[in-house]
Amino acid sequence: MEVKLIAHTQVNRKLKSWRGLTIDLENGNSVHITDGQAVALTAIRTCYSANKPSEIIAKEGAKYFTNPATDGKGGTDADRLFRHIVNSGHTSTLEHLSFTFAIEGVSRALLAQLTRHRVGFSYSVQSQRYCKFGSNDKTGGFDYVVPESVKGDKYVTIDDGKQIPASDYYVACMKTIQRMYDDLRAAGIAGEDSRMVLPNAATTNLVMTANLRALLDFYSKRRKGRGAQWEIAELAEKLRAAVVAVEPWTDAFFEQA
Repeated sequence: MEVKLIAHTQVNRKLKSWRGLTIDLENGNSVHITDGQAVALTAIRTCYSANKPSEIIAKEGAKYFTNPATDGKGGTDADRLFRHIVNSGHTSTLEHLSFTFAIEGVSRALLAQLTRHRVGFSYSVQSQRYCKFGSNDKTGGFDYVVPESVKGDKYVTIDDGKQIPASDYYVACMKTIQRMYDDLRAAGIAGEDSRMVLPNAATTNLVMTANLRALLDFYSKRRKGRGAQWEIAELAEKLRAAVVAVEPWTDAFFEQA
């Protein structure tokens, strides 16, 4: 499984007050804020401020991003405000931050679980109808996910009573399915119908866009220790890591999700 961040919310530098996200201080120092922090503060303060949204960073940014938090929990007053918003459930303001991911080499079983998350998510998925997965096609056949449990010290008993390692049996099943798919295609069966024999283990690729609120909700349901299947739990961790890499301030909210 590979998860790569393709794009994420960035501010429009053409707005006069947002040309740079470095706040200059009276003592000559400066504070840098991320695009996500700027958008989040703007959305949150718009609900309570007499200032126009396009003016909030210019007029209120220094106050929130340079003064220490007044709740005693560390960070700046912006951090306090973000904590307050999440803890109070006013997280619609976090929907303005979006992240687009390339998700590669995940099983169709994971896809079925992932696409149950609808609100705040958009998906574009590699098609098994239009992409051909024959042994002689450009794909070279379908790839598949092998669960760790199959790789363990387990054996399958076949008809003659012989036991073979579960991992060998699993691979043999995938090879048999590949042959069945190839045979159907060779018989003139359209790819869109031949694909019916492909397994849940078959891998796929997709582009997914989600807003921050939706990602926090997804993580709370699919993180490790919440009863999620191993593959989607791994995806949850990779999505979190990709978001935190560009918006470090969000890490605390994933942690408490």
